[in-house]
Amino acid sequence: MTPQEQAPHIPVLIRPILAHLAPVSGVWLDGTFGAGGYARALLDAGAGQVIGVDRDPLALDMARDWAGRYGDRLRLVQGNFAQLDQHAGGPVDGIVLDLGVSSMQLDQAERGFSFGKDGPLDMRMSQSGPSAADLVNTAPEAVLADILYHYGEERASRRIARAIGRARAESPVTTTLHLSEIVSSCLPRPKPGQSHPATRSFQALRIAVNTEFESLVQGLEAAERALRPGGKLAVVSFHSLEDRIVKRFLHLRAGQGGRANRYAPEAPTDAPRFSLVEKRGVSADADELAQNPRARSARLRMALRTDAPAAKADRAALGLPGLALDNLE
Repeated sequence: MTPQEQAPHIPVLIRPILAHLAPVSGVWLDGTFGAGGYARALLDAGAGQVIGVDRDPLALDMARDWAGRYGDRLRLVQGNFAQLDQHAGGPVDGIVLDLGVSSMQLDQAERGFSFGKDGPLDMRMSQSGPSAADLVNTAPEAVLADILYHYGEERASRRIARAIGRARAESPVTTTLHLSEIVSSCLPRPKPGQSHPATRSFQALRIAVNTEFESLVQGLEAAERALRPGGKLAVVSFHSLEDRIVKRFLHLRAGQGGRANRYAPEAPTDAPRFSLVEKRGVSADADELAQNPRARSARLRMALRTDAPAAKADRAALGLPGLALDNLE
């Protein structure tokens, strides 16, 4: 028995997904396959087939120890969920997305996602392209400050960016522990129960390295194209900015206007492309929190696809943070 089978990944908010979107049948796509928890739960609940997509090749390699038991009912694809409609190869009956970094990636020090374990400053989900070390050591301080502020909501972003600039002038910042120490030196010691001082900075850099916000919008657009009428969409987010984007997207696609902020014009609406299952989203209940503390910050949003034609989303209406990072690659 493999370590993954001995201690299987606990899919966050899977019970409300299965309860609100029952019956589970037909073809589903798990766009953030990870350790396979959602895919297994969907297959066990009655899905005829699940297409498991992940940009991390290691996730798919690890799944091969148990994927065979499902035969042709589980198809694994390496790729970004931003192109999930292409990976699906045709209309699907349901899509589930679990955003952010997986616990499996956090547990591997060599992947460079965790400030709690020393390792190379990497953070690349696809294991290709520029790393977090490349970004930290080459980006202008002003750009680093913008990344920390807009992607991590770090109020001390400029102070931290200056400290990184001083440190890298002496020697490159190449490990997670080194970066964590730099960030922590700029912030007060946390009180009991507070998160680690480097949490927001590491989160922001990970989002920038993996272009997660733009991929999220592209993935939601791709889900709109891939779902057949009546198809079911479930998105689990752990970051307030991610949840805000998902919420805005689904509300606008459900024909509910509004503003990305108080100064923006009200977004136009047209034929609804989704209907909302739960307008306010779903959080973990006490039972789940007792079993899985990772669910504490999770928010689930669900919607049903209508038969209205798919269309490109207005990034400004979604309140997407706009940072020009292309020149850093």
